[in-house]
Order: sequence, then structure tokens, then C-alpha cells
Amino acid sequence: MVNLVFIMESKKILILPIINRILTGLGENIRLARLRRRFSASLVSQRAGISRPTLRAIEHGEPGVSIGAYANVLLSLGMEKDLTLIAANDSLGRKLQDTKLLVKKRAPKKKKETSLAK
Repeated sequence: MVNLVFIMESKKILILPIINRILTGLGENIRLARLRRRFSASLVSQRAGISRPTLRAIEHGEPGVSIGAYANVLLSLGMEKDLTLIAANDSLGRKLQDTKLLVKKRAPKKKKETSLAK
């Protein structure tokens, strides 16, 4: 019997600079909201059910933090309704809808290239 060992590489997510700036701004907004409420990092992390390093990562806009952790922090700050504002104003989608263009649910499949050389 052969023992197989699988080595999983950690997948690196490419974060574009504009997304990095948005996440940094979001983290700063969350930090300022916490400070305005005079909540300690310990209190918010405990209420959110996350560790203090995870809260620190959120407040610094690190991209590897799950959306669930962000949601729990917003809930602990009483700002959970802000999540409903994400993608609420879909002006491009509404323009497409108004022009009555048919928008497929999926992107078209790529056609396979056929080779003429044998």
C-alpha cells in the first residue's frame, strides 16, 4: 500500500490597488466608529466572536479576513444595516435593464480551437 502525501499550497489572492485602498478605508471607518463609541478593541472582538488580531486586521483593511467577521464587527457596533447598502445602487445594471438587453445568467462558453495540422 502506498501512502500519498498531498501538499496544499496556500492560494494567494491578487488584490488590485484600488480594492486595497477601499478595504483600507473601510477598516479605518470601522476603527473610527469603534472609537466614537468608546469601545475597546477587547470588547468589540469579544462581542463579535473574533480574536483581537482579527479585529486589528479588519481595522487595517487586510483582504484575507472573511466577510462574516466584518459582519459580526458591524453588528457589535450597531451598524449591521450598512451591509444592505453594498451593491444597492447598481446603476450600470439598471441601465442594461432599461435598454431591455438580454443578459444571460452565465458568461458564454469559450470555444475550443480546432487544429487543422495533424
